[in-house]
Amino acid sequence: MNAPDTTLKQGRKWDQVLGGARTVFLRDGFEGASVDDIVREAGVSKATLYSYFPDKRLLFLEVAKCECKAQSEDAAARICCSGDFAEGLADAAGRMVRFFVSDVGLQVHRIVVGESQRFPEIGRDFYASGPAQVREILKDFLRKGVEAGTLRIDDLDLAADQFAELCKAGLHLPMVLGLRERPTDEEIDRVVLSAVDMFLCKYGVAPRG
Repeated sequence: MNAPDTTLKQGRKWDQVLGGARTVFLRDGFEGASVDDIVREAGVSKATLYSYFPDKRLLFLEVAKCECKAQSEDAAARICCSGDFAEGLADAAGRMVRFFVSDVGLQVHRIVVGESQRFPEIGRDFYASGPAQVREILKDFLRKGVEAGTLRIDDLDLAADQFAELCKAGLHLPMVLGLRERPTDEEIDRVVLSAVDMFLCKYGVAPRG
């Protein structure tokens, strides 16, 4: 089987197609979204949609990449506006977790994992546009904590990865496997606050009395 061409051709109705697809995917999910619904919502023809996205998976992944980018930019803005390090870390973590356990986040994870062995470029493209950007934002935030004397971290890459994994504890894998319902805000806050506490116990510098 030939790998799908992930080099997409953009045109003047690109944003229109993505906007319609986003509405339908968020409403109906990947499996429930039909091409007919997407073209109707976007106000374009099937020929226009297929000229941009010959495969529904590629359209879904492009919508997901845009969602990841928006989430990462929002998290970065919130971190920069926060005057308290632990508060900024918790806020960013809460946003990451809510995306991890959202319908779109879970569907993206399943599709990318399912297709990446056959089509590695799908995994590479998605990782570069989403998780890698979030990782860099988190590393920059942690680096500022080190420079300010709030944190003591020798390996920022490892620390950023550890924090992301702490934020998934007890939530992400069971949801990926369909073993539980979407967590409540209280359950998410419990995991996030515990992740921040554990992270700061390892890397935080106690203030001098």
